[in-house]
Amino acid sequence: QKDPEPTKKEQLSVKKLRVVLFALCSSTEQAAQHFRNPPRRIRRWLRRFQAFHDDHPELSEGKYLSLEAEEKLAEWVLTQREQQLPVNEETLFQKATKIGRALEGGFKISYEWAVRFMLRHHLSTHTRRGVAHPLPKEIQGNAGAFIEFVQRQIHTQELPCSMIAAVDEISLFLDVEVLGSDDRKESALQTVGNGEPWCELVLTVLADGSVLPALVISRGHPPSPAALPDSILLESKENGCDDDEIMELWAARVWRKHTECRGGGASKGMLVLDCHRTHLSEEVLAVLSAAGTLPAVIPAGCSSRIQPLDVCVKRSLKNFLQKKWRERAKDLADSDSSALLQLLLGWLGEALEILGDCPELIRKSFLVASVLPGPDGDSASPRRNGDEQEELIAAMEERLKIAKSRESSPEFPENDDPEADPEILHRLFEGESEAESFYGFEEADLELMEI
Repeated sequence: QKDPEPTKKEQLSVKKLRVVLFALCSSTEQAAQHFRNPPRRIRRWLRRFQAFHDDHPELSEGKYLSLEAEEKLAEWVLTQREQQLPVNEETLFQKATKIGRALEGGFKISYEWAVRFMLRHHLSTHTRRGVAHPLPKEIQGNAGAFIEFVQRQIHTQELPCSMIAAVDEISLFLDVEVLGSDDRKESALQTVGNGEPWCELVLTVLADGSVLPALVISRGHPPSPAALPDSILLESKENGCDDDEIMELWAARVWRKHTECRGGGASKGMLVLDCHRTHLSEEVLAVLSAAGTLPAVIPAGCSSRIQPLDVCVKRSLKNFLQKKWRERAKDLADSDSSALLQLLLGWLGEALEILGDCPELIRKSFLVASVLPGPDGDSASPRRNGDEQEELIAAMEERLKIAKSRESSPEFPENDDPEADPEILHRLFEGESEAESFYGFEEADLELMEI
């Protein structure tokens, strides 16, 4: 068997680095659409960057920001994503410049630094092993204290798994201008944005593997859907809702009903939610108190590691909805908001039905997030949890039928984690060179076709 060709160890051009940075901040598919480049080529550029810097570590050390400054920037990236706010070239460079000036009186910034920063701090959106990577030091301690508190309460209060819940929301942003354009309609529906969301989905899962009805809040007053799945509760508000109102609606329509089915406040419970979604008003606290439910608020920046919904469910559901959107986008330009909402509710109902049939995956998400202690009473090692998360995501995507071939996947294929050890990285990606698609062409020939 012929040995694979070694990854070319040379620095990328500024144009290629910009594409790679876009892919790390968003997704390979979005980068491919935006820059008109095949996803496989973008992944190959990332491998080349990694190989070059593994061979030249001196280029990455102390050249731009101190470790302290980079840790602060990494915290910012994590908290931005928790709030579904954009992390991109513009916002990243603006924040890096601000931090650099505050801490060091200025610094040199470049695309090479930005890509290296994203990889060094495990901030790629592609990673399927996020729980295995350490958080920035300042918030790592907060995460550890939270896990210790939650596990202690579960043990001492003898909380039943049916009363341990994780709740979070997904905001969906609809760009009407992009939807009406001649191309890029596939990008009209996004899960990050600065403006008011088109609609918001509030998801709730239980540690026993159950999925509670999803609360959907839409803007405006569209006609009532012809058919609403039992797994969805719909609220329409002319101007949308703020966080207080969303949580009050959720407490009244989802949590109160669940606890009443459990016999009122007979069982104590716990609600895991992130600090950006709390805004726990007196009304919400009254519902939780009546149900004997303790709100466990995840520290800022820690949700990607210790929010059970972030371990697997949210990313898989987002990918599922965006896949459905891409498949129909070209036919939706003339649809009104109510027709689009009806489609969304149908897709969401389909996904929730599948999630409801995966109780073992949801139960395992609570273990991998370390909300629940392992069978032996202790949390698993980060490496073991990373393995479990990777398996969970693959299993969930298979159930939702969003796993794609290596040829067309918008994300890194399974196991293709750009933060991996260089040797493992090379082995995982070998045989995926663009040259496979152009038999008889050498790598140097293909370079002529690149930007």
